[in-house]
Amino acid sequence: MITRLESGDAVMLYDPSLCGNFAPEWFDPAHWQQRGALAGAAPGRGSTWFFAAEEREYALRHYRRGGLIGRFNADLYLGRDPQRSRPFREFSLLRQCVQAGLPVATPVAARFVRAGNGYRGDLLTLRVRGARTLSSRLREGGLPLEEWRAVGGVIAAFHREGICHADLNAHNILFDAAGAICLIDFDRGQVRRSGWWKDANLARLRRSLCKVADASPAVPMDEAGWAALLDGYFLGRPPPAVR
Repeated sequence: MITRLESGDAVMLYDPSLCGNFAPEWFDPAHWQQRGALAGAAPGRGSTWFFAAEEREYALRHYRRGGLIGRFNADLYLGRDPQRSRPFREFSLLRQCVQAGLPVATPVAARFVRAGNGYRGDLLTLRVRGARTLSSRLREGGLPLEEWRAVGGVIAAFHREGICHADLNAHNILFDAAGAICLIDFDRGQVRRSGWWKDANLARLRRSLCKVADASPAVPMDEAGWAALLDGYFLGRPPPAVR
């Protein structure tokens, strides 16, 4: 059962089964730093911090704008309805993925904070243990063909449920400590009817893989790996569970 909490300008949703002593301070990295529970941060457009609490590890992401707009407006979004906000919508979509048995970072809480005519937002998930991105795996030496096929099978599982990832790239595909694969960062993701967007998802991923290869001349684009990914995608193998 999801609980709703309002405090000042903030509206929050959280799963009490995953954060029993939840309070607004859970969204404050300084709170965890003062407790000595902050365990680092992750690179990327958004700001993501890792911390430990209640014998669990969490990932806290603050929504940030990218591109040209991000140079002038770091993290403010238009809108006054929490339910239509990016953090609440991503929280809801992740819960739908979990219920469908799809491998994602388990959603824990989301926050909407009113600011003028807009809002700022945050999302809290369980941390994927020992996670390494597909891009980092490629730079470390690449993947065996069977793992490429597994990546394709995971993407196919999301597509069968109509889950469209708005930014499917080599940085949003993770391998956990046991080698299980999951997708992260479902900001602007949505449920859609079957259509061309599935091909667009795959095309976006290929462009991302090419960029990784271009940035690392010693790691050329793995065409055999890409063929194996497509093989796994069309075979539609079920994804392994994230631990």
